[in-house]
Amino acid sequence: MKCPYCGNHDTRVIDSRAQNEGNSIKRRRECEKCLKRFNTSEKIYNLPIYIIKTNGEIEEYDRNKVYQGIVRSLVKRNYDNSKIDVLIDDIERDILTNYNGKIESSKLGDIIMENLFYLDEVAYVRFASVYNKFDNLDNFLKVIKEIKKKKKESKK
Repeated sequence: MKCPYCGNHDTRVIDSRAQNEGNSIKRRRECEKCLKRFNTSEKIYNLPIYIIKTNGEIEEYDRNKVYQGIVRSLVKRNYDNSKIDVLIDDIERDILTNYNGKIESSKLGDIIMENLFYLDEVAYVRFASVYNKFDNLDNFLKVIKEIKKKKKESKK
């Protein structure tokens, strides 16, 4: 691993620990030349996920698209970026486990909405309004009623 301070390629691992429920590894390293310490993170990235669009076209999954959609729904909301990463990791794991790496875009939207519901209810409504193409107030009211119903059921 190349030192970010002096560019030396000889660094050693001082400490390693699992992160994100074992989905990545954080390593503490020290440069053999300048003796400065820095952190690195290792994660599996190249697991293939494909999205089957409504027109039948197959597109490679883009984590950044999902991230941007979630962040847009959280505008002016108090949230933690690490929770978004964990949420997306969970979504990806679900796709790889239950859908063999291929999922219809509509089902992906449903999974994102389900996860957003537990992260932030307002973000859930915002995402649903774009995803479901709300065109009137009744659609918003319907989703809000569903949220209230889910909350009551989860408290029981």
